[in-house]
Amino acid sequence: MHKTAKSLSDGLKRAVHLAPPVVFWPATLFGETMTTITLIHTSQAHVQSFKALASRIAGDAEIVQIVREDWLTRARKHGLRQSLRKEIAETVEKAQGTVICTCTTIADAATEAGALRIDGPMMEKAAVIGGPILLVYALESTRDTSLETLDIALKKAGTPADVTLLDLSQFWPLFEAAEYEAFAACMAGGVRDALEQRPFGCVVLAQASMASATALLADIAPPVLSSPETALRAALAGQARSSFGESITT
Repeated sequence: MHKTAKSLSDGLKRAVHLAPPVVFWPATLFGETMTTITLIHTSQAHVQSFKALASRIAGDAEIVQIVREDWLTRARKHGLRQSLRKEIAETVEKAQGTVICTCTTIADAATEAGALRIDGPMMEKAAVIGGPILLVYALESTRDTSLETLDIALKKAGTPADVTLLDLSQFWPLFEAAEYEAFAACMAGGVRDALEQRPFGCVVLAQASMASATALLADIAPPVLSSPETALRAALAGQARSSFGESITT
C-alpha cells in the first residue's frame, strides 16, 4: 500500500473507536467537513443500531454517540435530581452539532439544555395521523414524559385524540439482559393483543429501544411509529427548533 494511502487508512481506523462512555464517528472524510449530529444514549445497545441507521440514511453526516448508562440508573432510582440535570446539561452544552437525546426518561433535562428529544418528531407525526392513539411504553419512568410530549403535539396540531396507554414494562428485563429479539417479539405481541380489543388510528412506540418491533408489525393496519429514524431525519433536515427542545449547533 502506498505510504500516503496507508496513513489515511490508519488515521480513519483510529478515528473510529468504542470506549464508553463516548463512541466517535470521524468528522471529516478526505478533507470535507460533514454535518454533525450528537446522540446521547443511556444504553450501549443503541450504538450499533444507530450506527446502522445513520449509514443507511445519513451517510454524509458525522455521528458522535455518547453513552451514559449511569444516568438512566440514577434517574430511575432518584428521579432527575439537580446534580444529574447539571451533568446532562454540561454534556449537551459541550456536544457537537445537533444534539438528540435518545432516552425519554432523561429527555426533559436534556431538552432544557437545548437538545432535541428523540420522540418529539414522532409525536408530531402521530398528531397529524390522529387518534385513537395507542401509546406503548416498556419502562415506567418514561410513561409520564411520553404522554406529556404526545399531549403537547396534539395541542400544537389542534387535533385532540383519545390516547390509550399500553404498559409492557414487565418485558423490560429482556432488554436489560440483551435479549433484544425476545424483547421486540413481546412488544409486537402486546400491540397485537391491544388491537384485538379495539381499533387505533396509529401505534406509537414510546422508546427508541422498541424500534425493532416495527418490522414485526408491518402487516397491521394502523401505522406503527418509532422514534430513531424519524428523529434522525428531522435532524438531517435541519429542524433546529421544535416544541420539544432546541437543538444546538457549534
